[in-house]
Amino acid sequence: MQGLDLAQFKALVVRPVLAQPGLGGSAALNLLTGTALVESGLVWLRQNGGGPALGLWQMEPATHDDCWQNFLAFRPMLAATVRRLGGAACGVGSAGLLVGNLAYACAMARVVYLRAPCGLPAPAESAGLSAYHKKYYNTALGAADAQRNMALFAQAIAA
Repeated sequence: MQGLDLAQFKALVVRPVLAQPGLGGSAALNLLTGTALVESGLVWLRQNGGGPALGLWQMEPATHDDCWQNFLAFRPMLAATVRRLGGAACGVGSAGLLVGNLAYACAMARVVYLRAPCGLPAPAESAGLSAYHKKYYNTALGAADAQRNMALFAQAIAA
């Protein structure tokens, strides 16, 4: 199955989004690139198999709305940054934007990670990034396998 070129995706989508105030860092760059690779293979815009997840980062609408209601609502500067990427219509109920607006989808995936209680792993540590993804993005209930996904995070680091 073909998808987007990983190096172009990292350079042209993820890097510019993470250059925005409050979003960046080299660990975040590799984490967000790897997350999209793990979650969608850079292929699926809607969850394969009929689930509710949307966009390359496969965020569920409930997660999207929770980020707006319980995190961004209390961080106006961060919310403004996300709105610059997503447009005036973004907010609760706008999860459909995750499909067609790659910058917005990337920013929202970063918001999920900003909610995590601990800092990011080292930027070039595929095992740490994969474990972080599993714990704070995919969660214990998700299907991701941190051990198996280390190779995908290594690809994201190398891209």
